[in-house]
Amino acid sequence: MKQLLLILPLVLFTVTSKAQLNDSIEVRQPAWGNQPIIIQPHGVVTDGFNYWEDDFTGHWSGIYLGVNGLADQDYSMYSDEEAGFLDVDLWRSTVLNVNLIQFSKSLQRTRNTIGLVTGLGMEIQTYFLDKKTSIEQGPSRIEPVERFYDSKQKSKLSSIYLSVPLLVEFQVPVKNYGNRIYLAGGIVASKRLNTHTKVKYRENGKKEKLKMPDDFYMHEFRFSGMLRVGYRWINLYASYDLQPLFQEGKGPELYPFSFGLALISF
Repeated sequence: MKQLLLILPLVLFTVTSKAQLNDSIEVRQPAWGNQPIIIQPHGVVTDGFNYWEDDFTGHWSGIYLGVNGLADQDYSMYSDEEAGFLDVDLWRSTVLNVNLIQFSKSLQRTRNTIGLVTGLGMEIQTYFLDKKTSIEQGPSRIEPVERFYDSKQKSKLSSIYLSVPLLVEFQVPVKNYGNRIYLAGGIVASKRLNTHTKVKYRENGKKEKLKMPDDFYMHEFRFSGMLRVGYRWINLYASYDLQPLFQEGKGPELYPFSFGLALISF
């Protein structure tokens, strides 16, 4: 009976030790000298989130607001008195980009910091002109016209484009996974959907407007070089058209450009 009582605690201790073997840490003290203690973990979980296996996500989608202007002006086909009729007020000439669709594709097999970005967006572009100046489509070229109704009238040229980008984007992680500096560059192809001029004025105390839609010898398709850079909530962009605003020989040689920032990124 005494032997049974001695064996029973020994069996229980052995079973308990084996049950805890897979999730315990075994500490061994070497039998020689002042060697360090050896710690042997058992059952350590190695599965988890792999930083480099997450999908690459670029930066295109969002709502962007900027300003646009016309550079490298050449009015050589017009008289000196007509030159400059498309000078714009830069800080009032706005461009709104609504980019709702985005596709991203990594260019790396084991990392997610370089990739291609494309998508679809809508661009609403407005140039504010001198308040008395507008344009019309003549038989063979753009012609400047003066439309004066009152001293506070406004004149502008507006276009709507459908845009598709092809950008290469580089990302550099900063401190943690979610914070990345990015730099993207490439080409944006755009299809012009609508163009019109508009003059707003007052007559007999009433607001009036004169709106004239036309293509104004502008290119149906345009191609722009684009650069985008950002970090967290700061997202900036700049673009420069690769061809003039008007078809060759149909108007002054003017190259549109724009720059702005993201109001909302998603």
